[in-house]
Amino acid sequence: MNKDMIPLFFYTEGLHVMVFGGGNVALRKCRYFEGAHITVISEKVSPEIEKMAETVIKTRIPDDINSFIDNADIVIAATDNRELNDRIRDAALYMGINVNSAHGGGNILIPSILRRDKYVVAVSSEGRVPAFPPYLTRELDGFLDEKYDRMLDLMIELRDISKKRIPTQHERRNFLCTVLSDEETSRMVSDGKMDDAKVRALRLGGIE
Repeated sequence: MNKDMIPLFFYTEGLHVMVFGGGNVALRKCRYFEGAHITVISEKVSPEIEKMAETVIKTRIPDDINSFIDNADIVIAATDNRELNDRIRDAALYMGINVNSAHGGGNILIPSILRRDKYVVAVSSEGRVPAFPPYLTRELDGFLDEKYDRMLDLMIELRDISKKRIPTQHERRNFLCTVLSDEETSRMVSDGKMDDAKVRALRLGGIE
């Protein structure tokens, strides 16, 4: 696996995603890119995919893959045929299009996602053990309790206050990092004492 791979978050709006395959694997990929312009190509397509995809082309995947993918931003090879997925992947890479393949070798990996109201956690084993990210996501789901939602709400409020009372971005960042590393503030947030936590945080920053 390429050690230079990095995680990114980006908006799906306006993104054109071409998915080859119509089964469960393809369905998971479509769910991940929900909100994008999704086109699915497969002889057989599950009802769930038909509801989700913007365009469904029910046909045998042709030898000339290039003509299908030339306008795509991302290509997903999600058939149950490794040789076919490899061919789709190679065609996309040759055309300079980002591609994820169910059988590996693409330049995009799709992580497992844990989504909260105001933050998202993405987990990947970088293709080493595909079963591990869902496992770790489940573990994190139990660990990341309401304390972290409350802490984020506090930080959003403090960030807004700091923009008005602290002159430089560097000083504002140091203030927020100080609050996040303060054990007493963390304990107050855990106990749900948000007013006390806010008072202490402002005191830490000298901006009472």
